[in-house]
Amino acid sequence: MQFELTREYIDNLKMLIEEKNEAEAIGLLEELHPADIAEIYDELSIEEAKFLYLLLDGDIAADVLAELEDDDRDRFVKALPAEVVAKKFIDKMDSDDAADVIGGLSDEEQEEILSHIQDIEQAGDIVDLLHYDEDTAGGLMAKELVIVNENWTVLTCLRELSRQAEDIDEIYYVYVVDDDNVLKGTLSLKKMILSSTSAKIINIYLPDAMAVHTDTKDEEVALIMEKYDLVALPVVDSIGRLMGRITIDDILDVIREEAEKDYQMASGLTEDIEASDSVWMQTRARLPWLLIGLMGGILAAMVISTHEDGLKLTPALAFFIPLITAMGGNVGVQSSAIIVQGIANNSLGFESTFSRLMREFGGAFINGLTCSTLLFLCTHFFTDNSVALTVSISVALFAVIIFAAIAGTIIPLMLNRAKIDPAVATGPFITTLNDIVGLFIYLSIGAYFYGTF
Repeated sequence: MQFELTREYIDNLKMLIEEKNEAEAIGLLEELHPADIAEIYDELSIEEAKFLYLLLDGDIAADVLAELEDDDRDRFVKALPAEVVAKKFIDKMDSDDAADVIGGLSDEEQEEILSHIQDIEQAGDIVDLLHYDEDTAGGLMAKELVIVNENWTVLTCLRELSRQAEDIDEIYYVYVVDDDNVLKGTLSLKKMILSSTSAKIINIYLPDAMAVHTDTKDEEVALIMEKYDLVALPVVDSIGRLMGRITIDDILDVIREEAEKDYQMASGLTEDIEASDSVWMQTRARLPWLLIGLMGGILAAMVISTHEDGLKLTPALAFFIPLITAMGGNVGVQSSAIIVQGIANNSLGFESTFSRLMREFGGAFINGLTCSTLLFLCTHFFTDNSVALTVSISVALFAVIIFAAIAGTIIPLMLNRAKIDPAVATGPFITTLNDIVGLFIYLSIGAYFYGTF
């Protein structure tokens, strides 16, 4: 049953912590999933969290720490002695989670924690992982995996599997390597069980295992695992040696983080922020796009001021400015969102830019014709506006929709080609651009029909 965090639960837990009632405090947590226990962290002070989490069983405590948000985890780890972090948490973690935990600490703090890890091999694995960028396959992979040599017999393989499996929570694949640790393929557990114990692995394994390099970007890894429905993916170095594996839970985190980042960029946020972040952090993330919007508003005002005389003669033109800017912004965001989504999930294929523009132009032509026709009919039959005004705003709306659709298509493609995240093209950027250009188109067409040039 899903856990629901309530104020009553938190108040009760805080009271038990204040009374140092270890038995009842741990009793409230014993049936909870580590992710649910991690959720409680936001409601506790550092001291309360230390008291509570140090009561947890080692494996559960390690899982809870891995579930915490990065900033919360860094603050919690820094509040504990290095020896406690090493023995209470790191010793119980997979290498990738351990690297994530201490990756946000200073070099001195990392060295101090690593010095308290008794398993030298585990410490070495963590050090190796810390050398990779966190947004690459090397930064995502874990060192724990089941490896067999192609020259072994099935009997030797079974014995080795029993030994290696002790340190691994989930066995998704058995990887086959040669004497140089170069990945050769995967081994089916079913085929191994059904084969003679004297059979050689080289004769029964499945060759050509799909793998990624250590420097492959995490987004590309996510696309590969999604496309081929993989639950784990081996990672190799530049000469094909097996270095680790990436599991689906790590990729789900990547997909979620990328979706959050793109959503925030489309909303005009330059950094990854949470509702609980400080005022300064939230301001720093929001202000750059607000300043861009401010400059766009100033430019739009300048466009309007250049047509001041025309607006004095035909003030009714000003009534439809919000309509023109809103429609242009909506169309632009729709077009750019489709392109950005296509780039993100690699579904654009090999279609040329010209073909995409022509398709978008066709859709914009139909949408523009439909909306401008409806606007013409409404303003002509249900208002007292002149024919010149009715025609000018209808033609302007059609032109603005065409421009917004093309701009919303071509700008993300250009940004992607320039190796800039195309998500920045959506939201404030597109709407601000369309406000400026849309107003210019609208007022210029109005001036033409009214002869105020």
